[in-house]
Amino acid sequence: MSTVPLGFNIDAPRWDQSTFVGRLKHFLNITDPRTVLVPEEELDRAKALVEGCRAGLVPPGSSQEQLLYAKKLYDSAFHPDSGEKMNLIGRMSFQVPGGMAITGFMLQFYRTVPAVVFWQWVNQSFNAFVNYTNRNAASPISLRQIGVAYVTATGAALATAVGLNLYTKRAPPLLARWVPFAAVAAANCINIPMMRQQEIINGITVTDGDNNELGRSRRAAVKGITQVVVSRITMAAPGMIILPIIMERLEKFTFMQRIRVLHGPLQVLLCGGFLLFMVPAACALFPQRCSLALADLELELRDSIVAKHGDKVPYVYFNKGL
Repeated sequence: MSTVPLGFNIDAPRWDQSTFVGRLKHFLNITDPRTVLVPEEELDRAKALVEGCRAGLVPPGSSQEQLLYAKKLYDSAFHPDSGEKMNLIGRMSFQVPGGMAITGFMLQFYRTVPAVVFWQWVNQSFNAFVNYTNRNAASPISLRQIGVAYVTATGAALATAVGLNLYTKRAPPLLARWVPFAAVAAANCINIPMMRQQEIINGITVTDGDNNELGRSRRAAVKGITQVVVSRITMAAPGMIILPIIMERLEKFTFMQRIRVLHGPLQVLLCGGFLLFMVPAACALFPQRCSLALADLELELRDSIVAKHGDKVPYVYFNKGL
């Protein structure tokens, strides 16, 4: 084990976050599904170690590997804004085990309206947990707003899924298999903005390059939420588009027709294979610390920043959430 080097900064990114590859390595690290099995006590110890390291109080005998592993656990389980422990279902590290089961069954049970309704409802309930958990924590949301967001997104998903399900009854079978993805994409376009509506209404905190607060911006919120919507749809797309093609061809073989009972579990496992890569890849599409040019801010905020700092702040920065 190596000793902790002098001046070690536990919050410094291990990989270059200005590149996709660097962000991919980062999210491969913190979305590792194995971290969902880590006991709560160990997560609490990891948090204490990280906070102690930030305060310059590294326990004697600690190695750099121990500190980096503690930071991995901290990033996987604690919110980057508030530092509070996130609920297990909403963590990005739970996206593979949770998402693979739900997506697999959505793709398997797409033929009947009751099955479509049930699995779309399960999926939107899961998404509501994830979206609420990974919001920008500086923008609180009421229980009423959460309820409205949940009902609206679930309604949109059900309307899209049921409508397309009925519309594709006479269409080629493959089109019917793609209905769940269309419903998921439509719901994401509603669920995420609705769940994070307070950020759009009141703006989110923006800072300069040294993390000094400059004010709140609604345009920054819109940019961050848009990128999250794109990421979530990208996360689901490969599995929900490619897997139906694979299953459509496999089911023509005699041996597959004999084991219909295993089609569901098979799709769950294949979805897991897609998500193992797509969860970190989709999270890495855009920088977590998002930037916005000063010229693109609201006029009042832009004038305020220029009055205080002149031309020293060409860009503002903010956490876009996940």
